[in-house]
Amino acid sequence: MSKKKRKNEPEIADKSAADYYKLKTDAVERLVNTENAPEVSDAEISRYTAKKKHRIPAWLKIVFVKFWFAGAVCYFFLWGLGMYLHGIELMVVLAIGLGVVTDLMTNRILRRFEPTERAFDKWMMVTVRQFWSIFVNVIYSGVVLYCVFRTYYVINMLMGVNPDVSHTEEEAMLGVEPILFGLFYLGFDMLLILVKNTLIKIFRDAEKKVGSNGK
Repeated sequence: MSKKKRKNEPEIADKSAADYYKLKTDAVERLVNTENAPEVSDAEISRYTAKKKHRIPAWLKIVFVKFWFAGAVCYFFLWGLGMYLHGIELMVVLAIGLGVVTDLMTNRILRRFEPTERAFDKWMMVTVRQFWSIFVNVIYSGVVLYCVFRTYYVINMLMGVNPDVSHTEEEAMLGVEPILFGLFYLGFDMLLILVKNTLIKIFRDAEKKVGSNGK
């Protein structure tokens, strides 16, 4: 009797394995042919498919890109053209340079980092993707640039140095250089974008309340 059982053991094992794989294939077919399956967003899928090891946070990439390009514009435009242009002319050139770089380089690089389309719009002031967005970015850069230079002016006044008059070498006037300029520009840029996003959220919440009350 024991020998007969041993002979039947491979047949039982083969049968159980066949049943197992049959159940697996049936489950896959049911899953593929499901018509009413809930839709899953790209952001949800990326949470499980993206590699998490040694991954740089997205916000750190965005902050660095914005800071680096602002400092680069200061280096090439302010330091490079500072001996030829002065006053309002230099401010206009800087605003144009910052706006063009923001539209054609900074924002485009940020869009390449996006896990899903328009995921990083909350990090941009101008989210329109049209040819005329460059003009809006130039105007916006002029506003941020004005805030940056007013900050330099106030800091120097608090230090007891009047930027409007000539000063001696003993007076430590805070000058404009790429690193601090990039940090100031980044700070005001993020502040204004935060204000914009907050206002958008307030208006959207108000619209939802009005829509729910109308129903």
